[in-house]
Amino acid sequence: MSANTTLERLQTPALLVRLDRVRSNLERMKVLLAPHGGLERWRPHVKTAKTPSVQNLLLDSGLRQFKCATTREARVLLELARARDVSIDLCVALALRGANLARLAQLSEAHPRCRLSVLTENAEHARAVRSLAPRLGLWVDVDPRMGRSGVEVNDDERLASVRNAAGDALRGLHAYEGHVRHAKPAERSAACEPLFEALAHLMQTPQLRGLELVTSGTPTFEQALAFAPFRALRHRISPGIVVYWDHNSASLGIEGFAIAATVLARVISSTRERVTLDAGSKALDAAAGDPCVRVRGWPALEAQRPSEEHLPLRATDGRLPVAGALLELEPRHVCPMVNLAERVVLLEGERVLGSEAVTARGHDIEPCEADDTPRAVC
Repeated sequence: MSANTTLERLQTPALLVRLDRVRSNLERMKVLLAPHGGLERWRPHVKTAKTPSVQNLLLDSGLRQFKCATTREARVLLELARARDVSIDLCVALALRGANLARLAQLSEAHPRCRLSVLTENAEHARAVRSLAPRLGLWVDVDPRMGRSGVEVNDDERLASVRNAAGDALRGLHAYEGHVRHAKPAERSAACEPLFEALAHLMQTPQLRGLELVTSGTPTFEQALAFAPFRALRHRISPGIVVYWDHNSASLGIEGFAIAATVLARVISSTRERVTLDAGSKALDAAAGDPCVRVRGWPALEAQRPSEEHLPLRATDGRLPVAGALLELEPRHVCPMVNLAERVVLLEGERVLGSEAVTARGHDIEPCEADDTPRAVC
């Protein structure tokens, strides 16, 4: 794609990322982190970024510790680090098993300068990881009453058994309180305080003292930074959405961030009451709830439920864009929207720079051969 391309010449739907806004969001995070230890307190989750140009901006900022969710995300970030001749510390925030664990073991062997780790929630799994992939570190995954994965925060016996099984591979505790999404910051603080107190107490366990505690995505990272007992620990937060931002996050009252990722769509049908765009659930996160997007510059256009290739919009003020018009759609939830696109159009403000592959999207499925790495059957 030529740098002289305009948005008008793009086929739609198209994922757009404004790098100037990404840089602004990173600067905003630096400001928020400055009173709390700076970038050392941040282990961003790169499942949101997914593209080399944006991940390079994270590395440019000085970040060297990250989280991810898939082996593909891990590979892309590790290859970028190698190309830049830097070492990173990367936690894959799942208790990987089977071929996924074997693939991560391969990546660990291929990138010996980098530190890789996974989550674990039972002693059998922890022992198996140590045997099959001895270079990998282990985090005890703690369930902060979210009910998704991990050891219940008050299950002292099981926590102790997993810690003991992890042995010298133990990196610390991991807890993600993603269920705490109260609209008001004070309500989120009140909901988090008992959990944070329990985690701070656990980190005083002799086996954990001096190790790392990772908590908090975008909804509660400010509450975690403000929690005084965490300041005496090796504690990091892990929000990733802050890089691109979205309307779910904006609704939480967290200030200073701008939406950097949008989908460009075109009006293909028009009546007196509604218009329809050529971007449906194959380009937008329809599971985020209705409305799944807002239309930039058109606050009175209300998105209806999308089908696969169509998004109807209803005008609440009677004013509609003309057929053929281009509109930008701001996501309610940005992470799946980025994952749906094969390529992204990069911009500086309104100037198109070019495009690149969304290299970390999707999942790897290639088998891991037994002669390449230890068989991971746990």
